[in-house]
Amino acid sequence: MNVEETKRSIIRAGQKAVEELIKVAKEAIVDSDDDISADRLKNAAATKKLAIFDAFEILNRIEEEEGYLETKDTNSKQAKFKGFAEGRSK
Repeated sequence: MNVEETKRSIIRAGQKAVEELIKVAKEAIVDSDDDISADRLKNAAATKKLAIFDAFEILNRIEEEEGYLETKDTNSKQAKFKGFAEGRSK
């Protein structure tokens, strides 16, 4: 497996991780039936916040890596279509 394939595999894994974090964020913080302590409520809310921020961080990194891979693909395609003189003119 080369580096580009590995990066694409990591991107797919990151997308699945974001889907799981979204599931965590959608769940209710606590069951309304139970009498819950303030500390436990605070920890549950902090966990949701962390899941949301982690999802955004992963998405931002996925966008960066996809952009890098697309730019790399475009540059390699342009390099292939240059003639001998054009490639040596720099």
